[in-house]
Amino acid sequence: MARTMWDSSVGKKTVMAVSGLIMLLYLVAHMIGNLKIFFGAGEFNDYAHWLRTVGEPFMHYEWTLWLIRVVLVVAVVAHAVSAYQLSRRDIKARPSKYVHKKPRASYATRTMRWGGIILGLFIVWHILDLTTGTVHPGGFETGKPYQNILDTFSTWYGNVIYIVAMLALGLHIRHGFWSAAQTLGVGSRTRDRALKTVANVLALLLTAGFIAVPVGVMTGVVN
Repeated sequence: MARTMWDSSVGKKTVMAVSGLIMLLYLVAHMIGNLKIFFGAGEFNDYAHWLRTVGEPFMHYEWTLWLIRVVLVVAVVAHAVSAYQLSRRDIKARPSKYVHKKPRASYATRTMRWGGIILGLFIVWHILDLTTGTVHPGGFETGKPYQNILDTFSTWYGNVIYIVAMLALGLHIRHGFWSAAQTLGVGSRTRDRALKTVANVLALLLTAGFIAVPVGVMTGVVN
């Protein structure tokens, strides 16, 4: 039954919708946590340490954090694989040429695929920069995320990469949230306007919230 569900287009769209909502919930929590940087190094570093001790003593040190990471990796892989397979299926189903051109889709709709690729590459860079420190521009300090973030956003390329990725994220959420609602059967004629409004507000708040951090560093508000 699971195999049949996965092989169908509806099944893949459902996987995309559910995995997308899981990532959206994480992004909301992640953005709120990031904004703690405006309250100073002490509070931000304490928050980062708290993430590693969540669930203690029932959960061992960092176990909850790793559990969240595993869920996110599964969600990202499921989302990406579903998107790729649906895209290939869509391309194969198209005739070589259209007799009549369809109305142009919104910018967000037409860039969903490229946006997904940009976000995938950004995730790799973001982990290598602020989690492992592999490509960190300064002297990466374990347990001091405040200073590590200052180092990253003190470089022009760190700001460019991050801001471009967050703009792509906003467009992805704007279209993806509404699409997920349709796939899961939440959408209707009476609810479409409200769902699109929620999608726009979520996209705007998340984009602005994430971009506020590099802007804060560049303007000296975070120093």
